[in-house]
Amino acid sequence: MRILFLGDVMGRSGRKAVAERLAALRRDWGLDFVVINGENATSGAGLSPDHAKDLFEAGADCVTLGDHAFDQKAMISHIDKEQRLLRPINFSKVAPGQGARLFNLADGRRVLVAQVLGQVFMKRPFDDPFSAIEPVLRAHPLGARAQAVLVDVHCEATSEKMAIGHWCDGRASLVVGTHTHVPTADTMILPGGTAYQTDAGMCGDYDSVIGMQKDEPLRRFITGMPSKRFEPAVGEATLSGVFVQTDDKTGKALSVTPVRVGGRLQPIGPQA
Repeated sequence: MRILFLGDVMGRSGRKAVAERLAALRRDWGLDFVVINGENATSGAGLSPDHAKDLFEAGADCVTLGDHAFDQKAMISHIDKEQRLLRPINFSKVAPGQGARLFNLADGRRVLVAQVLGQVFMKRPFDDPFSAIEPVLRAHPLGARAQAVLVDVHCEATSEKMAIGHWCDGRASLVVGTHTHVPTADTMILPGGTAYQTDAGMCGDYDSVIGMQKDEPLRRFITGMPSKRFEPAVGEATLSGVFVQTDDKTGKALSVTPVRVGGRLQPIGPQA
């Protein structure tokens, strides 16, 4: 199976890049399944139902969220109507939506997608991510109930992302980090056969401070005082993510490649 995961879509610039480029990537790379993290797609804070629809129409099969899952209040009621949207599995137990779903492809193959939130350096405590993801992995063994398993690890700390990657090794096809908006250079296949990258990066304008226009973040760093709200940068976005090819029989990764398309970053991908 050929799977593409795209990191946090950042505002209008990120949405535009997804809309303009994803269809061609699906065709050119022969993609079977596409997952996008969309939690910053609406003004850099959450995801609106309309913008979720745009991401699906552009070619996403599943959209994951994160700690900003319900910043856009309309998502509270919408997420139960649109089951291709996933919020973190260890979010509040009374939160709407679901944190994992088994997707059925047209050819009969099945892909499990799950998202888990980290605890380290996050603004409010969430349930333990390790115990939250464990029963999901146990119920969907690789190569049996699911031909591929993808876990989006939404964390601040790189150490926590790596620890969860090793925890899932051999039980997931791909474990990929989101949230910090900067692609890491540790793309690899772990000893048990799980593809891994600590952070996929963002789909946004990299002439920015993690996707935000530079002036206000710089002012706050230098003076310690805010003067206005952060606004997403609006220059040309780079699509950043991970491409993985898996073995249907075992569910394990055969190859994994970082993805960077368009914008300011050095391009790379499965055919680069």
